[in-house]
Amino acid sequence: MNSLKTDVLIIGAGGAGLVAAIHAKEQGVSVKVLTKEYPTRSQTCMAQGGINAALGNVSEDSVENHIANTLKSAHGQADEEAIRFMCSEALETVAWLENIGVCFSRTEDGKIAQRRLGGASAPRACYAQDYTGLKILHTLYDKALSLGIDIENEKFLLELLEDTQGGVSGALMLDIRSGELQKYEANAVILASGGYSRIYDKNSTNSTASTGDGIAAALRVGAKLIDMEFVQFHPTALKKSSILISESARGEGGYLLNSKGERFTNELAPRDEVSRAIHEEMLKGEEIFLDIRHLGEDFIEEGLPQERKLAKLYEDVDPVHDLIPIKPVAHYTMGGIEVDNKSQTSVSGLFACGECANHRVHGANRLGGNSLLEIVVFGKEAGINAAKMAKKSTQLQEKRSIIEKIQGYTNEIDFYEKKQSLGDLLYTKVGIVRKKGELQEVLEEIKLLKSQLPSMGVSDSSKVYNTNLLEFIEFHNVLDVAEVVVRAALKRDKSCGAHFMEEV
Repeated sequence: MNSLKTDVLIIGAGGAGLVAAIHAKEQGVSVKVLTKEYPTRSQTCMAQGGINAALGNVSEDSVENHIANTLKSAHGQADEEAIRFMCSEALETVAWLENIGVCFSRTEDGKIAQRRLGGASAPRACYAQDYTGLKILHTLYDKALSLGIDIENEKFLLELLEDTQGGVSGALMLDIRSGELQKYEANAVILASGGYSRIYDKNSTNSTASTGDGIAAALRVGAKLIDMEFVQFHPTALKKSSILISESARGEGGYLLNSKGERFTNELAPRDEVSRAIHEEMLKGEEIFLDIRHLGEDFIEEGLPQERKLAKLYEDVDPVHDLIPIKPVAHYTMGGIEVDNKSQTSVSGLFACGECANHRVHGANRLGGNSLLEIVVFGKEAGINAAKMAKKSTQLQEKRSIIEKIQGYTNEIDFYEKKQSLGDLLYTKVGIVRKKGELQEVLEEIKLLKSQLPSMGVSDSSKVYNTNLLEFIEFHNVLDVAEVVVRAALKRDKSCGAHFMEEV
């Protein structure tokens, strides 16, 4: 087995991972980034609406208002000190992004344009049309390449490797192209592996890669997970495909209509409230639509070009003339690996940032526009602090890989079918509205599926690009993460933000 060494190892090459890599590299240490897919395909590109900063370029705003809005949205489940730090860093963060080349949209007088997103008291989201996350991601990737940061694609995290002192000092990876196992040794490891919304399978806006692999691996080495029950359902995904239609469409004045053509909620209320309002309408038999026709073709083409393209491609409707059929689906996971103010987990040598981490800034419901802010602010902290730790000397313990464990599994049961049915079950019973009895039913189903895993093995024995093996390991991670989510939901028997318990 190959063994490669670096000072700081980063797993994940989305916005958080690339920010961490850039700042770690600038501390003078060696940095290696491993990614399951490719950097430009990471989930960051789906953050379309904008990045929050109280610049006040469109109307009066303040850092204190940003803090207050974030705290309110969090429903008392966040840390005020962490929120204050994030919101106070926002202005410098946007300035840094602009300095490295992010092409924000502009007002007529040349300032960075800002729009209002749900839960905000003022237009605060700095945007680049409706491609904000994508343009930030591409700029970060260019910056990382310019610094000579080593980025290796198609590397799948199997296990975090522990050292003789009980900390994490590396990772065991599967090279997807060759099927070979590779050991990476490092003095500090940063997980930036994304969230776990794809436990809901097709009922999610996220890419198929968002299966909680980093969170599952962290759990196996003893890292603490918190707030896993808090899953944000985005109000506006396309009905057929679950493709995201950005909150920017509502931020620019779009309406939500039922089958009767009636508006039934405040479109810019926090996402949990809007999703529940849609859910209630759907229970009445109503279909739900997003209406941006009144904004006009010129405005849509200039400010919301991606939303028009997506609606045409996936729903065969043109939002300039037609209503867009939508539904709420799993979008963002507030829970994750507990970290301190240095982005350090409860395990020595292991840091985390981005959606896999929980810095306690989102609480029970994330404020629109804060996800991009979080990955840049705390990605920086993770990179700097991991670089400081990268001077330690460690010796790895040997670890058996999951691939060895599953070699004797049979494939009598189709795990693909089980994965889809589990996703539907979670969406129905661990979704927008939850009941204690149904949560218990889902937990029992997860236990059953875990017991059946030895009968759901891999049928493809090839090594090169064995997607069957890859997807089975993902399903293993999905089951581990889903069990934690359901147990956390059962433990919190009162409604709070995105965790809404229906009284029975």
